[in-house]
Amino acid sequence: MPIKKYLLTGLLAWLPLTLTFWVLLSLVGLLDAIFGGLLTGVSAVMPTSASTVIEQLRHIPGLGVVLVFSVLLVTGALVSNVAGRWWLRQWGKLFTHIPVFKSIYNSVKKVSDTLFSSNGNAFRKAMLVQYPRAGAWTIAFQTGTPGGEVAGYLGADFVSVYVPTTPNPTSGFFLLLQRSEVIELSMSVDEALTYVISMGSVAPASALQASPK
Repeated sequence: MPIKKYLLTGLLAWLPLTLTFWVLLSLVGLLDAIFGGLLTGVSAVMPTSASTVIEQLRHIPGLGVVLVFSVLLVTGALVSNVAGRWWLRQWGKLFTHIPVFKSIYNSVKKVSDTLFSSNGNAFRKAMLVQYPRAGAWTIAFQTGTPGGEVAGYLGADFVSVYVPTTPNPTSGFFLLLQRSEVIELSMSVDEALTYVISMGSVAPASALQASPK
């Protein structure tokens, strides 16, 4: 029926935009709620005149996003120089001496330094791997190479890969595979993520133009 076809086509046209706005609005609401909670705590110990101004700030939409953006920008500018990096190291040393907290802090710091370092190789390359069995192929991302005790057992001819789940790529599986068992792809990481999230329905343009080896 034409009506059913038009409705489905309209849904497909509006769905990406709607979901994008929904995610952004949810993020703005979360940050505003966190910022509002902080302002409420501050206003409780401030004089009446100051608490009135703070209470008015709580009702400004998007102020939490602006504050987080400003803090990140200022922090990045400060730690980009020698003095800022020294203070960051002192801050890190303080956290590494707090029981329980230090385990979480060290783990998160190592992962973030690996993923977001401009010199690292984590999530810089898309691959084809056989998973969950031989003959079944899926998209994966190289996260590095084995190190430490694991490298001593496996040798140098292995790569560390992350196999994301579909349609939520934030969960997945960590595998150690021989280089000969993976196929490096020319598509970008963004294209590969789109391919995974769409469950293979949106093929990357580079993949359409590339010829099989």
